[in-house]
Amino acid sequence: MVHNCNCVHLSLSFLVNEEVEEEEAYEEEEEKPKFKPSAPKIPEGDKVDFDDIQKKRQNKDLVELQGLIDAHFECRKKEEEELIALKERIEKRRSERAEQQRIRAEKDKERQARREEERLRKEEADMKKKAEEDAKKKSVLTSMGSNYSSHLQKADQKRGKKQTEREKKKKILAERRKALNIDHLNEDKLREKAKELWDWMYSLESEKFDHIEKLKRQKYEITNQRQRVEELSKHSKKGAAARRRK
Repeated sequence: MVHNCNCVHLSLSFLVNEEVEEEEAYEEEEEKPKFKPSAPKIPEGDKVDFDDIQKKRQNKDLVELQGLIDAHFECRKKEEEELIALKERIEKRRSERAEQQRIRAEKDKERQARREEERLRKEEADMKKKAEEDAKKKSVLTSMGSNYSSHLQKADQKRGKKQTEREKKKKILAERRKALNIDHLNEDKLREKAKELWDWMYSLESEKFDHIEKLKRQKYEITNQRQRVEELSKHSKKGAAARRRK
C-alpha cells in the first residue's frame, strides 16, 4: 500500500514539472523579437535606368544566341562533310567489291574450264585404255579358243587312234624286248651280253630322264600361261568395275 502511494506521488510531481517547463518555454518565445521582412532600399543619388539594363541583357542574349547559331552551323557543316566522305568511301568500297567479284567470277570460270578439260582428257585416256584392254582380252580369248579347239581336235584324234597308238606301243616294246637266247653262250659271251644289256638300259634311262624334264618344262610353261591369263582377266574385271563406279 505504501509502495502504491509513492508511485502516485512521483507521477503527479512529474506531470507538474512538465507543465512548468512548457510555460517557461512559451514565455521565452514571446519575449524574443520576431523577424519582419522589408523592401530593399534604393540608393539615393543617380536615377537607375531599367531600360538600359534590359537592353544590355538583350544584347548579351543575342550575342550568346548568335554564338550558338554559329556553332550549330559549324557542326552541321562538319557533319555534311563527314557524310560526303562516308558516301565516297561507300561508293569506293562498292566499286572495289564489284571488281573483286568480277575477278573471282573469271577465276571460277577458268577453274571450271580446266576441270572440264581435265575430265575430257581423263575420259579419253580411259576409253583408249579400255580399247587396248578389250583388244588384249579379245586376242587372249581368241588364242585360248584356238588352243581349246586344237586341244579338242587332238583329243578326238587320240580317241580315234587310241587303239592304233596302243598297238604301236606294243609293237615297239616287242621289238625292244628281244629274246635273250643265252643258253648256248659261254662265260665271256654272257659278260658281253650283260654289258650290252647294261648299255641299252642306260640309254633307256637317259631317254626317260630327257622326257621327264621336257614334261616338267611343258607343265611349267602351261602353268605360267594360265597364271598370266588369270591375272589379265582379273585386271580387266577390276578396270571395268572401276569404270562402272565412276
